[in-house]
Amino acid sequence: MRGALRVGLVAVLLVMAAPLVLRAYSALRYHWQTYSAEEVPPRRAALIFGARVYPSGRPSAMLADRVATGADLYHAGKVEMLIMTGDGRTTDYNEPEAMRRYAIELGVPAEAIVLDYAGLRTYDSCYRAREVFGVTDAIAVTQNFHLDRVLMTCDSLGIDVVGVAADYQRPWGYSRYSLTYSRLREIPATVGAVLDLLTRTLPADETLSFMHGVRRSTGV
Repeated sequence: MRGALRVGLVAVLLVMAAPLVLRAYSALRYHWQTYSAEEVPPRRAALIFGARVYPSGRPSAMLADRVATGADLYHAGKVEMLIMTGDGRTTDYNEPEAMRRYAIELGVPAEAIVLDYAGLRTYDSCYRAREVFGVTDAIAVTQNFHLDRVLMTCDSLGIDVVGVAADYQRPWGYSRYSLTYSRLREIPATVGAVLDLLTRTLPADETLSFMHGVRRSTGV
């Protein structure tokens, strides 16, 4: 009886520890593929991940910093184009469009911007970058807490990817609540990403592939 209880306890502890182990692995494994904006090797495109947009259409601080980092990479000649991927399912809430407007304000020409309106999750964005837009190499742009999961996902889906964390845009930092929530969220999100990669899950809404002028190609 005691032996069975010990086995059960060990099993429960292993299940509880697994998400933390996966999170630690992704952070350590992909740390070496993270660069500063100045030192990152050139790629054809920057893949910029969506985040919260306010009802006014203004991007949140984290999203604005991601777009600003993409603009820095474009102006430095590190990339030829910016692929902005996020939730754009409705006219009332449209992350890619908010990103596009802000990038143009920062001097990025409209013809250098490609929008993916169906990047509903990180996995969807990476999958669609490879399978819909034909991306084979990219610089991924997001915050540091999110970057290793992005790199793991894109790398596993066949993209030659390196990353730049957008945190340098805001040296005074983000709100404590936002960072704490985001970091904790990465634990189950990393588990979900691993499961998606193992099963090669299709994106949640492939019907958006051709909406809003999005084109399928062998290379954007």
